[in-house]
Amino acid sequence: MSSPSQRRVRDWIAAPAYPWVTGGVVTAGAVAELIVIPAGVTTTVGVLVSAASLMWRRSFPPIAVLTVAAGLLGFAGDINLYVSIMVSGLIGCYCLGRRRVLHPALTVAGGALGALCVNLVHINTWSRMELPVPALWEKGSLSLFAESFLLTVVVFGAVMMGDAVRSREETRTERHLAQARMIAMERQQAAEAERAAIARELHDIVSHSVSMIAVQAESATYTTPGLTPEARDGFQQIAATARSSMAELRRLLGVLRTPQGEAALTAPQPTLDHLGELVEQHRAVGGVAELRISGERVPLPAAWELSAYRITQEALTNARKHAPGARTVVEVDYGAGRLLTLRVRDDGPGLGAGSVPGAGHGLTGMRERAALVGGRLSAGAGPDGGFLVEAELPWGSG
Repeated sequence: MSSPSQRRVRDWIAAPAYPWVTGGVVTAGAVAELIVIPAGVTTTVGVLVSAASLMWRRSFPPIAVLTVAAGLLGFAGDINLYVSIMVSGLIGCYCLGRRRVLHPALTVAGGALGALCVNLVHINTWSRMELPVPALWEKGSLSLFAESFLLTVVVFGAVMMGDAVRSREETRTERHLAQARMIAMERQQAAEAERAAIARELHDIVSHSVSMIAVQAESATYTTPGLTPEARDGFQQIAATARSSMAELRRLLGVLRTPQGEAALTAPQPTLDHLGELVEQHRAVGGVAELRISGERVPLPAAWELSAYRITQEALTNARKHAPGARTVVEVDYGAGRLLTLRVRDDGPGLGAGSVPGAGHGLTGMRERAALVGGRLSAGAGPDGGFLVEAELPWGSG
């Protein structure tokens, strides 16, 4: 994990204006250096072009070839080595490796060949000076070896550093993509698991209703006086259809087995009348919670009752997990227009730095619950701080 100062440096380097700032500074330094130490036309052009071309190295990375070539030209034109040439040359070699303009081996070979050519030019310049022949060859041979080797090492180091940074960033990008794919896969699996759980719970609800149909239709043939044979046959057909539906539902439950291979336990499913017990359970484990109910309590379809209960249950679980000790308020509003509104809010720390609303699997399950009954669910920072889960479940079409 990088420190805040390292992240600030990376952000500054990644800023669009960074190449223009650094290129402009190096160019200004080159101009000042040429004023102090005047040079010939070849060296002047090489120094200025090498420095100024740095300003376009991000928008057009191949220009770094011109940066390095112009620097070598400027060095070849004068026996003086300007500081601006060294700086622009290092940055240019780094850019060539960082942007992979050329293969690193080709870049280093080209830099070494350029260094050799520069030193050959220097030896030719010294040969026109009035130096004894032995001294000329001694100095020239030493210069040819030492300066060529030094420049090759510098080029190699700058190119390898750029290539290492490029490899590191590619690895980091691949790791982030892999993490994003893993998170997406986990969310998808969580949603599928939640849908299977919803289906198992709805199985219990529908099974109970169908079994009641079968029992009532069967008993009606014996308890209703004066039934005609046609009516009695009709009740028997209803009972037979209900029993057939029960068999199909049992086969469906076999398909919806848990990953461990055991069928889900069938039990009475909770309703909104059990919210008081849910809040008490939250308090029993150390939580602070309050239940507020507004509007007239009306019986809702079983799927709506179960979805509302499960959403509240998961929201309270998240409050205990992410905001321990925070005060939680559960609001249930039986509003007009057959709209049930749930709000679960706490006064905890809310979203931390770098947190993403809706990133948890629990919120994925709550959204699946709301979508099941045609509702919607939102989760995020509350207006007064903390965390707020709000669900709107229209039940007019239920």
